[in-house]
Amino acid sequence: MTKVALIGAGKMGISHLAILGAHPDVEIVAVADNSKIVTDVLQKYSGFRCFDDYKKMLSFTRPDAVFVAVPTKMHASIVKELLLREIHVFVEKPFCLDAEDGYELVKIANQKKLINQVGYHNKFIGTFGEVKKIIDDGYLGDIQHFSAEMNGPVVIKKKQGNWRSKPEEGGGCLMDYAAHIIDLINYLISPVVNVHGALLKSFYSGSVEDGVFSLLETENNISGVLNVNWSDETYRKMSTSLTIIGSKGKIIVDSTELKVYFKNGHTPPTYSNGWNNRHINDFAEDVDFYLRGEEYSAQVDYFIKAIEGSVPNNINTFETAWITDKVIDKIKQYSN
Repeated sequence: MTKVALIGAGKMGISHLAILGAHPDVEIVAVADNSKIVTDVLQKYSGFRCFDDYKKMLSFTRPDAVFVAVPTKMHASIVKELLLREIHVFVEKPFCLDAEDGYELVKIANQKKLINQVGYHNKFIGTFGEVKKIIDDGYLGDIQHFSAEMNGPVVIKKKQGNWRSKPEEGGGCLMDYAAHIIDLINYLISPVVNVHGALLKSFYSGSVEDGVFSLLETENNISGVLNVNWSDETYRKMSTSLTIIGSKGKIIVDSTELKVYFKNGHTPPTYSNGWNNRHINDFAEDVDFYLRGEEYSAQVDYFIKAIEGSVPNNINTFETAWITDKVIDKIKQYSN
């Protein structure tokens, strides 16, 4: 049984807490949050031991692992403290405000051989997982170009007063939103190493960008276009999609549907030449507890299994998240 604690009981923290609470191999030992209202309610109705100071919590409870779901500006200091205490860490995305801080955490985690994971949940969505297999097995041939889009109705009016409007807290479309699809590009296609053009545009926000538009190049010279807009009210919720063109075919994929075209020649089992349509139900795996999508439970379960040693610690590691942070920095630098 893995003893787990949570730091930060906001939206994502509560989601993780619900999933952890239903996990058969997890014992929740404590929750830390600086809101007394939140900790009072949690302690009263859940029975979890709650603290207003995470260092006090660590001293009293000594968890094996900790989930960190606090504003991004606090990630570096809290995660470093946990690693130095020999504690496995799951931290929400994006990894760090400063890529140099992230690199330090990568080195500490690797040196101490601690399990580490960052909450980029797209890698646990079945359609994207199938794309990874198709590309890695060579069925798409040499990738020639990609386009990546992410849209949703996050900021659709002026005078937003929460953390999303504060760049010093990790707000802005680039860090809070585009990070998801940048990380997915790095995973499915190849790590981005060059930015050849970037526009950060504000539509409603005063101090952060609402749109990110950029021309990217991966380490193996694949070109791609990034188009991200969190102020698009034509979408009911967040939409993430990729179009990938290869020498042997083409892929159009989002979180619910995979469309893939194979030219005459070798195709994967269960696929045929020409267009093939698959739905997420063809790829989704059963989870013990469903909340907002299988992927959220799947990533938590993977982290726990990595601690137990039954799966390798090679998905959403600090190192891959640090690579994503470096791409974010390049886009920022180019747009200035």
